[in-house]
Amino acid sequence: MTGPLVPFREIVLKVHSRCDLACDHCYIYEHADQSWLTRPKAISDEAISWTALRLAEHAKSHALPSVSVILHGGEPLLAGPARLRRICEELTGALDGVAELDLRIHTNGLQLSTRYLDLFSEYNVRVGISLDGDRRANDRHRRFADGRTSHPLVLRAVELLRQERYRHLYLGLLCTIDVANDPIAVYDALTELDPPLIDFLLPHATWDAPPARPDGSPTAYADWILAVFDRWQAQGRTVPVRLFESVLSTLGGGPSLTESLGLAPTDLVVVETDGTLEQVDSLKSAYDGAAATGFDVFTNPFDDVAAHPGVRARQLGIAGVSETCRQCPLVRSCGGGLYTHRYSSGNDFDNTSVYCTDLEALIRGIERRTAASTVSPAVTDPGVLMAERQDLTRTLLAEVHQELDGRGGERWDEVWQLAGALEGHADVLDTVYGHPYTHTWLQVTLTALRTGRPEAAPLALQLASYLAAAVVRGGLDLPVRMPYRDGRLRLPTLGELRLAGPGVTGEAQVRPADEGCQVRVDGRAPVHVRTGEESDGWLPVRMLGGGGAPALRLDDLDPYRDCFGAPVRERLAASEVADFGERLAGAWELLRQTAPEQAEEAADCLTTVTPLVSGEPTLGRHGYGALGIALPGSPRALAPALLRGFRRAKLQALVEVTDLYAQDGCWRHPAPWQDEPVAVSELLAGAYERVGLAAFEPAGADQAERALETLGRAAELTSSGQRLVDELWKEVGRG
Repeated sequence: MTGPLVPFREIVLKVHSRCDLACDHCYIYEHADQSWLTRPKAISDEAISWTALRLAEHAKSHALPSVSVILHGGEPLLAGPARLRRICEELTGALDGVAELDLRIHTNGLQLSTRYLDLFSEYNVRVGISLDGDRRANDRHRRFADGRTSHPLVLRAVELLRQERYRHLYLGLLCTIDVANDPIAVYDALTELDPPLIDFLLPHATWDAPPARPDGSPTAYADWILAVFDRWQAQGRTVPVRLFESVLSTLGGGPSLTESLGLAPTDLVVVETDGTLEQVDSLKSAYDGAAATGFDVFTNPFDDVAAHPGVRARQLGIAGVSETCRQCPLVRSCGGGLYTHRYSSGNDFDNTSVYCTDLEALIRGIERRTAASTVSPAVTDPGVLMAERQDLTRTLLAEVHQELDGRGGERWDEVWQLAGALEGHADVLDTVYGHPYTHTWLQVTLTALRTGRPEAAPLALQLASYLAAAVVRGGLDLPVRMPYRDGRLRLPTLGELRLAGPGVTGEAQVRPADEGCQVRVDGRAPVHVRTGEESDGWLPVRMLGGGGAPALRLDDLDPYRDCFGAPVRERLAASEVADFGERLAGAWELLRQTAPEQAEEAADCLTTVTPLVSGEPTLGRHGYGALGIALPGSPRALAPALLRGFRRAKLQALVEVTDLYAQDGCWRHPAPWQDEPVAVSELLAGAYERVGLAAFEPAGADQAERALETLGRAAELTSSGQRLVDELWKEVGRG
C-alpha cells in the first residue's frame, strides 16, 4: 500500500481491563476476541510513561497541533484516582510545548464521584457516559452480574456532571441501539439529561454474527434511528446528535464526523493495559486477534502501527471499500460502514456492511426529510441566485475591510463611513455592487491583501468610484470626494471622464445633476456630464438592446473587465456598436425561437457584455451577469455562443454560492465526449452545457444524457448537486 502515513490524532488508552457491569452486548467481554483475560487489570507505571513518550514523539515528528487521549477500559474508573492522576500528569508533562492535549474518559459512571471530578477538573478531562436510555431500555443490557439494575447509579453520575462546577466536563452520552427499545422513549430519556452531545452506536456485528432483527425487517435499525431523527427535527435539533450531523455534513459535501461513517482515513490507535498497541477496538468483534499488530509502546513508535497493513487498509478511502460500495452513490456518506461490520470469515473485510440496507435507508431517509433545508433554492430559482450573488459581493467587501484591519488610512475610513451611510439606499447600491466587475475588483483586492502584493489602484479610490456611481444613479443630494488617477475619473456602470493627460493625479468632487452629474476639480470650472451622452472628455458605458433583445451594458471601459482569461477589445467605434446591436437582436430572436425558456432566463440575468478579441465564451473571475463574447460573423453563430456563455456563467455562479459536490472526492468518471475520465466537476459542467445547447447541437444531447446517468451514481454530489441533476433531467424531458 502506497501513500504517506496518516498520523494518529486519537489514542485510546486502556487504563483498566475489567468492568463492574456485565453488559451482554459488550464487544470486549462477550465477542470473539478474549485477550482481556491475559492482560493485567491496571496499566503499569512503565506503560504509562512509555505511552506518554511515544505520543509526544509522534506529535512532534508529525507537527500535530493537538492530540486526543481517551481513557478507556473495561471500566477506567476502576483504576482509581491515584493511577488516573499519574496518567494525567505523565501525558500533560510529555505534551507540554509539543501539542495541545485533549483528555477524555468514557465510563459507565457507576464509580463517578466528586473525588474523580475534582481530579478531572484539574486536568480538564471531559467525561462521556454510556447510557442506553430510560430504565427499561438500559436494563435490557447494562446490568450487574447478579442482574441488578445500574440505571439509578448512572443517573446519579450524570447529575453530578450537570452541577455548575463540573458542567464543563460533561462530554455527552453514548447509547448503543437496541431495536427492541422504544426509540422515542430512549431519545426523550437522554435529552432530559441535557447532554452536550448524544452518540448513537450500532451494536457491533459481522456477517458471521449478524445483528438481531426481531421482526425480520432489513431496515429495522434505520427505522428506529429515523424515528429518533423525526423527534430531533420536531424539537428543533436542540441537542447535537453525532450520527445525524455526520450524515447531514456528508450530504452537504462536508466531512464525516464519526469513524462509523464516511471515507476519512482512520487516525486512532489503542494502547492496552500491558502496553501492546492495537488497531481500533471494535475489531475484537470480528475474530480473535483481529485488532493485534504485534507492537508495543516499549519497543515501537506509533509510526510502526500507522504502517501496519490492517491500519493502512482503513486509510484507502474509496479504494478501501468493496466493489459494490464503490459503485454506490451513498459511499461518501456511509463509507462502507464501520470496518468491523464488513467482516465475514469467507471474504474477510471485502464486503458491504452487515448494516448496508439500514445505512442506505437511513441516509436516503434523512436526505428526503431535509431536502427543503439542505438544497439551496438558488439551484431552482434564478432570482435567489442573483440575490445570493449580491450577498456574496457584499461579504467580499466586508472581508476587504476586515483584512485591512485599520491599515487603510484616513481616506479609506472616510469612504467606508460613506458606504455605511449609503446602505439606507440599498436599491442604488445594489445596482453598482451587482455590477459583475465589482465582484472582480473585490476578488483581486482580497487576494492581493492576503498575499501581501500591493493593489494596482488605491482601495479608497476604487471604492469611492463605486459609491459615487451609486449616488449619481440614485440622484442623491450627496457630494462624493474622490481621487482620480492617470487623468481619468471612472464611474463604474456609467462611464469615464478624462480630466487631464496620462500620469496626472488629483481629486474631484462628484454630485448628481440634471440627467447626470457635476464634477468639480479645484481651481477649475465644474464640468456637467450627461451620463448617457458622449461629450468632450466623457465616454459613457453604452447600451445594447431593442428589437426584442434585452438591454445590456456594453462595457469596454471598466479596468476590471479583463478577467476572462482572453484578450478584451478596446473601446468599440460607434459603427461597431450599432453592428453588434443588430446582430445581438438577431441572435436573441433566434434564441427565443429555439430555446425560449433559456432565452427568458438569460434576459433576466445578463446585465453586461464585454467584447473579446477572439475565441469562445470563457469564464473568469467576474460576477454573475457578465459575458465576454467575441464578435462572430452572424446571429446564428452568436446565439449558441451567448447561450453557451450564459450556461457556463450560471453554473460558476451556483458553485460559488452553494456546494454542488464535495471537494474531497478524488475519483474520476467516464465522460462521453472524451477518452480520459474526468472529475465530477468537469462531468457536471459538460452535462450542464450540453443540455442547454441541445436545441443547437443535437449531437451533444445523447452525450449529456449518458453523463447524467453517470452523475446519478456519483458519490461526490451533494443534495443541491443531485437536485441540479434532477433539473437537467427535466430539461431533457425525462424528469
